[in-house]
Amino acid sequence: MIVVMPPADTAVPGAPSTPRALVTGASTGIGAATVRRLRAEGWDVLATARRTDRLAALAAETGCATHPADLTSPDDVAALAEHVRGTGPLRALVNNAGGAIGADPVEAGRAEDWQRMYEINVLTTLRLTQALLPTLRADGGGDVVVVTSTAAHDTYPGGAGYAAAKHAERMIPATLRLELVGQPIRVVEIAPGMVRTEEFSLNRLHGDADAAANVYAGVAEPLVADDVADAIVWTLTRPAHVNIDSLVIRPRAQASNTLVAREG
Repeated sequence: MIVVMPPADTAVPGAPSTPRALVTGASTGIGAATVRRLRAEGWDVLATARRTDRLAALAAETGCATHPADLTSPDDVAALAEHVRGTGPLRALVNNAGGAIGADPVEAGRAEDWQRMYEINVLTTLRLTQALLPTLRADGGGDVVVVTSTAAHDTYPGGAGYAAAKHAERMIPATLRLELVGQPIRVVEIAPGMVRTEEFSLNRLHGDADAAANVYAGVAEPLVADDVADAIVWTLTRPAHVNIDSLVIRPRAQASNTLVAREG
């Protein structure tokens, strides 16, 4: 006799029957893949990024809602938060926006690149999380997801600026989880390793397509954006009492930030 069990209850008490998420950095890569995954799971999704044409294409493909914003602008963050509050309850905030600039050694690193990486990785996550925590509470609780990197847990030659920014960003969920204990808000960190996306390495290496391709040269199967999106959605769909504090996800070929199996 086969007994079919009902699915685990993943709903937050008092939350709407159709959960709603805000995904940042949704114009490409992991952010866009997360929007697709959540929509496939039946979520309502509000996607945000700077590039309106990319957002429009994603909306046409998935049926998500969109709100363009530059999260380095406090005014844009305030307008986005107001839009979220005015368009329905919020179940999850996925802080995915960020990126790397350059691969210079510490001795040659440009302070302005370090400053920009701190701004786009750390302060964007801080501003939006601060703006929407009251909304998550008012809507019955929910989840804050922060997409960091394995660079948030270690470093590598040429990676100090990005690792410094991601280490700082990781302290937001690590500390917030302590500060919110006992409240109906889960705080999750997702730390991807080597992920081959359309733009991450290309942007980091200032548009040098050959150098960007060499990052993944000989690696049999680097992660793709959908692998990370799958992990994000998995954490969001655990039973409400289960918090995935921190999840490191790498391709099998990558044992650490500096040890990667390459063919040839």
